[in-house]
Amino acid sequence: MYTDKELGIRPIKDNDLLKLWELIYQDENPEWKKWDAPYFSHRSVPYETFMEKSEVFVDSDSLWLITVNNEIYGIVTYYFEDDMKKWLEVGIVIHEGKNWGKGLGTRALKLWINHVFNTVPTVRVGLTTWSGNERMIRVGEKLGMQLEGRVRKVRFYNGEYYDSIRMGILKEEWAAKKAGTESN
Repeated sequence: MYTDKELGIRPIKDNDLLKLWELIYQDENPEWKKWDAPYFSHRSVPYETFMEKSEVFVDSDSLWLITVNNEIYGIVTYYFEDDMKKWLEVGIVIHEGKNWGKGLGTRALKLWINHVFNTVPTVRVGLTTWSGNERMIRVGEKLGMQLEGRVRKVRFYNGEYYDSIRMGILKEEWAAKKAGTESN
């Protein structure tokens, strides 16, 4: 577990599964899905069906919970884009709108990127979002990520085209940024 005051990130345990299901799969059209790749479909899943595959969540290295005062607020993830496991991407979702706009996502993702660079043999952490999610782009910028690519008008949502946005930071850039903030 990593913490920043009242906020923490930690692996998922069995007793977290009901809340995780409620946040992610209970509703057919959850509020968070409007910002997290809304151009891809989302389906609600009955709790029993979710539990049949729940072992992939428990104690996963690549999917952790975000908690605030020990209450589950969301998830952080990482995955590899390639079979050689050289292209690593991170993701984050704060599931309830009442918790947005408070800087929690930036703080959680900072903890997660630290964890990833300390535990996964990778030289780069990437983040992919879409141009309609300006908050996620700002989070990436705050964390020192650079715009690495913009694929124009490839995401279609609510009758409008959006760009796919690729951001990233190298391990040595992260270390330099971290060293700079610790010395201030």
